[in-house]
Amino acid sequence: MTDAAHLILSVKPRMASAVLPCARGGPPIPSAALLRRRARGFTLIEVLATLVLLGIVVPVAMRGVSVALAAATTARRTAEAATLADAKLNELIADGSWQTSGNTGDFAPDHPEYTWVCENASRDYGMSEVVLRVKWMQRGAEKVVTISTLIYQNEYGSSSTVTTGGSTETGGGG
Repeated sequence: MTDAAHLILSVKPRMASAVLPCARGGPPIPSAALLRRRARGFTLIEVLATLVLLGIVVPVAMRGVSVALAAATTARRTAEAATLADAKLNELIADGSWQTSGNTGDFAPDHPEYTWVCENASRDYGMSEVVLRVKWMQRGAEKVVTISTLIYQNEYGSSSTVTTGGSTETGGGG
C-alpha cells in the first residue's frame, strides 16, 4: 500500500467524506461532497430568518434617523431664532423704540418665517424689563424663544442695559 492510500484509510470514517488530508502535509483538501454543499446557496429557513430580522431592525433604524433629523432641525431653528432675537433686541435698544410696548414684526426678507413681539414693563429702582419673543411654526407646533434685558434710565435720559437671560418654549407658550 502506498503512503497516500494508507493515509486516506487511517482517517476516521466521518472525516474521510468531508475533508481529505494533503499527501505532503499541507492543509486538508475539501471533498467534492463538501464543495457541492457550499455551492448550493442558502436554505429557505435561512432566507426567512434574515427577512424577519431585517423586518425588525430596519423600521427601528429608520425611526432613529427620523428622530435625529427632527432634533437637528429643532436645534438649528432655535439657534437661528436666538440669534435673530438678540440682534433685534439690540436694535430696539439702540434706537430707543423698546419704550413702545407691543412692537411686532418679522425678519423679512431673509427670515420671514420668524416673527417677533417686544414688550416692556417697569421694575423697581427705575429699571425697565424689555422682553423680546421670537416665534415660528415647526411641525405644526408653535415654537418660541424669549430673551430679556433690564434697562436703567437715569434722570439725565441716558440708559444702560443688563442682560438677564433667555428661554425657549414649545407648544402654545407665549
